[in-house]
Amino acid sequence: MKKIGIIVLGLFMQTIFAQTNRFVYQVTMKPNAADKNDVKTENAYLDISAEKSLFYSENRIKRDSIMQQNFQSGGARGFNRDQMESLRSNINYTVEKDKANQKTFFKDRLGRDVYQYEEDRPISWKILSETMKIGDYKVQKAETDFGGRKWTAWFTTDLPYQDGPYKFGGLPGLIVKVEDAQGEYSFDLMKNYKISDFPSMNQFGNTIKVKRTDFVKQQEKFKSDPVSFMSNQGGGFSQTRMGGGGGGIAPPRSGGGGGNRGGNGGDFRKRMEDRVKEEAKNNSNPIELN
Repeated sequence: MKKIGIIVLGLFMQTIFAQTNRFVYQVTMKPNAADKNDVKTENAYLDISAEKSLFYSENRIKRDSIMQQNFQSGGARGFNRDQMESLRSNINYTVEKDKANQKTFFKDRLGRDVYQYEEDRPISWKILSETMKIGDYKVQKAETDFGGRKWTAWFTTDLPYQDGPYKFGGLPGLIVKVEDAQGEYSFDLMKNYKISDFPSMNQFGNTIKVKRTDFVKQQEKFKSDPVSFMSNQGGGFSQTRMGGGGGGIAPPRSGGGGGNRGGNGGDFRKRMEDRVKEEAKNNSNPIELN
């Protein structure tokens, strides 16, 4: 009986440590450089296991769920545009940290495809002696310069994780709060709970692995010529595409002769360029300035 009890206890402990812990952060942003009164707030998840962590928008999962239900029903119900519009997010990226190899991977969509790069800039923290309480946690202060901003973080050793929201990590505890010196971006831990596993995320198009510097170049190219990223050859990295079948947004198919085709293509290009310019203006104050 004693042997059985030890086995049961071992399985119980294994189950506990196999679980994924979800930390919910409130993200406050001022993404429009021309209007600092335009404050955006939404929730994001930091899911942590022993092997990795994943940071992404709460609205991403909600949108994926709606789209999945729509596809499973054969698209018969159609999308509720108002509902999808309410789930728009300023956090369109995901950040994955590989615990074993101490690597951080950033993913973001440009047109049809998702671009991924490995972060090549280590975050160097200055840990200060100042402490205080945030909610239930005793926290300690740390500072760093990253992405063209000066950041102040408050971390706790009350939780057994050395991680944080976005690309932040590497402190001897979990980051409870991190904010830039201008007060334009902040991440505040709201709550945490256990989940069974990491969520399965929908992805349309291919994953293109590039260097960070190349991603920045492609991002600028997308802003100036978004339509080129909607074709199968768009973006300049078609030879490095990984994964299957292009999805996402594609140019509308023509249904008639050459004249109609040219007109439709011109209308599509104009709408696409106008949309990207509007989004660029609304996101002219990015989290990373360089």
